[in-house]
Amino acid sequence: MTYDVIVIGGGPGGYVAAIKAAQLGAKVAVVEKERLGGVCLNWGCIPTKTLLHNAKLYKDIQKSGDLGIRGIDKEKLNIDWKSFIAHKDSVVDRLVSGIYMLFRKNKVDLIEGMAQIIDKTHVEVNGQTLESKNLIIATGASENIPDLPGLKDGFDKSLLLNSRATLQIEEIPKELVILGGNVYAVEFATLFNALGSNITMIFNSDGILSTVEKEMSKTLERQLKKDGVKIIAKAEIKSLSYEGIIADVKGKEKIYKADKYLLSLGIKPNLSGLENLNLKLNSKGFVETNEKMETNIKGVYAIGDVNGKYPLAHVASAEGIVAAENIMSKVSKMNYNHVPLVAYTFPEIASVGLTEEQAKEKGHDITISKFPLSANGKALSEDDTVGFIKIISDNEYGEIIGTHIMAGNASDMISSAVAIMQLEGTVFDMAKTILPHPTSSEIFMEAAFGAIDKPIHI
Repeated sequence: MTYDVIVIGGGPGGYVAAIKAAQLGAKVAVVEKERLGGVCLNWGCIPTKTLLHNAKLYKDIQKSGDLGIRGIDKEKLNIDWKSFIAHKDSVVDRLVSGIYMLFRKNKVDLIEGMAQIIDKTHVEVNGQTLESKNLIIATGASENIPDLPGLKDGFDKSLLLNSRATLQIEEIPKELVILGGNVYAVEFATLFNALGSNITMIFNSDGILSTVEKEMSKTLERQLKKDGVKIIAKAEIKSLSYEGIIADVKGKEKIYKADKYLLSLGIKPNLSGLENLNLKLNSKGFVETNEKMETNIKGVYAIGDVNGKYPLAHVASAEGIVAAENIMSKVSKMNYNHVPLVAYTFPEIASVGLTEEQAKEKGHDITISKFPLSANGKALSEDDTVGFIKIISDNEYGEIIGTHIMAGNASDMISSAVAIMQLEGTVFDMAKTILPHPTSSEIFMEAAFGAIDKPIHI
């Protein structure tokens, strides 16, 4: 069988690339060894957000009971974890089935199995050889499990969790130790803390979310501590033992014991089956690509986590569209300057563009304007006042070059920032934008006024 495009991997990058290429007139096949949707849809973004939504409902009802709101008795609240999991699975199944339907509608062939690349135009699957003019590598990445002392012997491996296993545990752990301080670690800490687990986070950096805007990450860390999460920073994991996690904390050896141990220590690219291509890898072992998503081999593209640029589903999808368009002779390039980053915590945090430190390093003459949620009517009415917006603008024209939001719905609010920054909008444009009242989005307009002169409501 001969195709115009063969996509290896059916995650959010691969399946979007396949559909786009087919829409542009290509004959397309996707090779996938598991279910369509990849990690994001089956074991990542969607299932975790479904569980986090349920946990937020539970936490909000508890808080309402604490406030003495009539008609809510928090003593009668109960968590049915199996129902949580069943609901999560039903959401995932519905979305996955939708991708299969889209493949049929767009006439994309699905070949189920493990791909072995023979050369840049031939792929073997289940003993069958497929031919293609172009390849899109969308094999994703796997969680990195370091070879810690004790991991291979003396430690009960059934107590170890990765993100996939965590989404299938039979009961909520009473004590959970999380190794790592990245977005995934913080989201799982948020989830299980809200559901009553005693959480301890251990990592070697100065604080959680080391790549996130500093004020937001520090504010979120304070909120997690306020909620009862124990945070052990600047710690070096020495070994795993039957006694628990042994770590060096400020020169002292400490042991942390729990019912379960969740490892969230980064990712490594899935390169199995690609060996014959001799792809050029970067210093971290990921496939090197240019702005057109081309690899060092003509006709071979790499998108998503396997190229290591941003391990985000929405980036993988955007890269997939860019790769498909270039294959079909439409000049297309990735712009990573306006990629939104989100952590689905309580409250959420979201960013796009430069931080204050990055802007100064790049030589921008900047204005920084903040506005707190505590001065916003909608936030006050919902008792959801932890957070703020920070706008960073360049003083030459007032162009917004960075936006950082901490709020209950920051993941939705950041889209406005992405759109205005994509259009090279300014604080003057934002200040003149009429936003609905009462909404938490009004903080965007207030911060824009603050960059020009003064906000109205503070």
